[in-house]
Amino acid sequence: MSDAPRLDRRTTLRWMLAAAASAPLGAAAMLRTSGATPEGGARRTGAGALGYGTDPDLVTAYAPGSLWPLTLDAVQRRCATVLCDLIIPADQHSPGAASLGVVDFIDEWVSAPYPQQRADRAILLPGLAWMDAEAQRRYGRDFAALDAAGHDALCRDICYVPNAAAAFRDAALFFARFRDLTAGGFYTTPAGTRDLGYVGNLPLTTFDGPPPEVLSHVGLT
Repeated sequence: MSDAPRLDRRTTLRWMLAAAASAPLGAAAMLRTSGATPEGGARRTGAGALGYGTDPDLVTAYAPGSLWPLTLDAVQRRCATVLCDLIIPADQHSPGAASLGVVDFIDEWVSAPYPQQRADRAILLPGLAWMDAEAQRRYGRDFAALDAAGHDALCRDICYVPNAAAAFRDAALFFARFRDLTAGGFYTTPAGTRDLGYVGNLPLTTFDGPPPEVLSHVGLT
């Protein structure tokens, strides 16, 4: 967005940390820790604790919608797709968020049966509806159909909660949560980790220790 606070990759690192604190890295991670049935049904487990069934088969490649019915319809997905790419657009380092499947991640997230996901569903679905309704009110078109200037003007009003007018506060809270989930989804893809320069979880034939400049920086030379 032209003169609005820029949603650049390095800024979204801060948002990713916020998303990571409240959002496990997708349905499989949530299932591994909580246990769920594909239908998302809760059941009683040992000692009377309320659970979600057995763990999934972790060697199975689950497709979107395999674990529970998905939520977003075609109109919501179009809005979410455009918004994802406004938040993390393609650049010289990697593709945009939408092309890496972040919309599928968000759809899976708001469709899950867990308390955090249910809470986010109550924020994201009305927020996506607001984006289209506000775009229709201002321009007579859905948000996805707006040009760059329309996207810029609408997002400018909601892209930073402290600066949002009272009339836009709920929409700004939606944008903040959608932005966090977009960043969390993007930076846990292979392309996102490469964009960060993350080199963990890779086999090494040798390890020579931290480079001298790092040791110097932390006072260990």
